[in-house]
Amino acid sequence: MDKQHSIKRIGVLTGGGDCPGLNAVIRAVTKAAIAEHEFEVFGIEDGYLGLIENRIRRLTFNDVSNILDRGGTILGTSNKANPAHFCVGHNSAGEPIFEDVTDTALKHVSEHGLDLLVCIGGDGTMSGASRLVSRGLHVIGVPKTIDNDLAHTEVTFGFDTAVSTATDAMDRLRTTASSHHRVMLLELMGRNAGWITLHTGAAGGADILLIPEIEYNLEAVCESCLRRSKSGRAYTLVAVSEGAKPIGGQVVVDHVVHESPDPIRLGGVSEVLCEQIAEQTRLECRATILGHVQRGGAPTAHDRVLATMFGHEAVNMIVRGEFDRMVAMQGGRLTSVPIAEVADRQRLVPLDHPLVAACRATGASFGD
Repeated sequence: MDKQHSIKRIGVLTGGGDCPGLNAVIRAVTKAAIAEHEFEVFGIEDGYLGLIENRIRRLTFNDVSNILDRGGTILGTSNKANPAHFCVGHNSAGEPIFEDVTDTALKHVSEHGLDLLVCIGGDGTMSGASRLVSRGLHVIGVPKTIDNDLAHTEVTFGFDTAVSTATDAMDRLRTTASSHHRVMLLELMGRNAGWITLHTGAAGGADILLIPEIEYNLEAVCESCLRRSKSGRAYTLVAVSEGAKPIGGQVVVDHVVHESPDPIRLGGVSEVLCEQIAEQTRLECRATILGHVQRGGAPTAHDRVLATMFGHEAVNMIVRGEFDRMVAMQGGRLTSVPIAEVADRQRLVPLDHPLVAACRATGASFGD
């Protein structure tokens, strides 16, 4: 069809935080594009930063061989670069100066003769892609995030690996918790969405799950710990999201990256809670912040398969002329949605989600 024939060269970038399965998508997109359709494929280094700085290189079939099981991304990534809001320096007070450098990014796209970009990333990457679409550049989005919080898709690759890693950590904490009769808190990523914590808590048998969508009552959390202690269950496992907060309270901020379009970095709520629980219950309490371990390592088989399917579907969308849309999974089937409907949105855990009900039914508390 005419739209397909107008596409000869495509660019591929990975934006935002790193995530298991990124290389599997790069591999699928590149191999399918070259082998099935004879497209030329160019890799853009470090996400939108490489687009702004003109670091773009051709990818061959061999370049993407033997990377299916590798974590991270061979192209590199950045969660600080947004062409529409890019830090170009600092003023005399040390404050960042932002400018819209979209024209520069589009100039580099034109210089390399790229007809379309495949943008692999989460809500921030899709927001950047949506702005490029508004300037006339064709984009295909591929949903990536360990947080599983991207709108209009029921799953993102990277999530399964993160949950598997976190569940292994919780299993290990259980043995030391039971040996020392402690309250053990495991702090997990997810920003303002509780998907990792909910699934890890369910898989690891957490006694208390604290997620951003359900504000917790400290007294209820402490009561749950004491009740378990008095009933002979001499330890308590708490899965807590980095975005969890008390009723009427605020999230705990670890630090602020002023140069980033998304400057707030959450972290440390488990340490705050640990002190509060120990003080109010007199129980021995320890906190573990799992951190970036959740992002690292080889992707699970599930994420390798999902990433491969997403990458191949992205190429199919190019061939069908379904531009400016993101690959999505809905009802267990591959589909696509307009990138504009994904940009600047976040999919949170519904309060009536079946897994929330299942955890409650098996005795877990959500601190409410």
